[in-house]
Amino acid sequence: MTRTLLAFAATAALLILCAIIALTAGRFPLPVSDALFGLLRAVFGQPSGLEPGADGVLFRIRLPRVAAAITVGAALAAAGAAYQQLFRNPLVSPDILGVSSGAALGAVLGIFLSLDILGIQMLAFVIGLAAVAVVYAVASAVRGHDPVLTLVLAGVLIGALAGAGVGLMKYIADPYNQLPAITFWLLGSLAATAAGDVYTTIPVVLAGLLPLWLLRWQLDVLSLGDEEARSLGVNPTRVRLAVIAGATLITSAVVAISGVIGWVGLLIPHLARLLVGPRFVLLLPASLLLGAGYMLAIDTLARMAARIEIPLGILTAVIGTPVFLWILIRTRRSWQ
Repeated sequence: MTRTLLAFAATAALLILCAIIALTAGRFPLPVSDALFGLLRAVFGQPSGLEPGADGVLFRIRLPRVAAAITVGAALAAAGAAYQQLFRNPLVSPDILGVSSGAALGAVLGIFLSLDILGIQMLAFVIGLAAVAVVYAVASAVRGHDPVLTLVLAGVLIGALAGAGVGLMKYIADPYNQLPAITFWLLGSLAATAAGDVYTTIPVVLAGLLPLWLLRWQLDVLSLGDEEARSLGVNPTRVRLAVIAGATLITSAVVAISGVIGWVGLLIPHLARLLVGPRFVLLLPASLLLGAGYMLAIDTLARMAARIEIPLGILTAVIGTPVFLWILIRTRRSWQ
């Protein structure tokens, strides 16, 4: 228990450190003390005391972006942890199950139809949920093969089909207005995130996290197998439906504002499992903290590493690939 508490304390401290760096570093650097006192005064409803330029950078640009990065990272990591626990498969993530691709297709369709952020989120949720439902149905219908391999292959196929739909939308989009917006959005970015987008997304993410938290004990029981779960009073079908709906909802909500950002839902649950073990009651909060900190660090690096901002989807792939290979080598015995 002491090791677990230390892991949570270290992760929370890392998240706070990443948030301070993200708020103060950049092309318009802010002194840490000024930023923190400005935030503290704003909490109590007082003027920040900062120069007008610094006040605008802190409260209109960086604070919404930091909140968005925390929300996106935490949501994708929590969805990945829930899917891996539910399907008892360490390779499952919103990307591999086709959820991200389906949600991306819905969001691109929303952008093509010039919908508002709520309409884009609804379309992303509906098509993302349809994608994971088809993947699960295909994996259940195909018998006589390894169920894990079947699930992953079905996710790859449905993801490819959704990708083809995205390609079609890009082909027929207005090449001067819609196509650049769709292309840039698909690479993943928080550069255009406004405070209103964050206010709209956080309640949706919290609504999706609620069933994951309420069913955390049942998910641990479900990892023993369906027969054992039924003998202990857990209904596997109801738990699966609730968890899939919740995880898909939070994935769709954040994809609508950030674009497609891979690797977070796959990588972060593995790192959290190394810190706190496989029990979902500990894995979920650890994934939330680690995912939030990871996305904050990636977003800060994306806007500071070069003269132009690097898309988040590219950075998470470049960093996630070697880290995942290291995890694969370190934990290969437990996967056999």
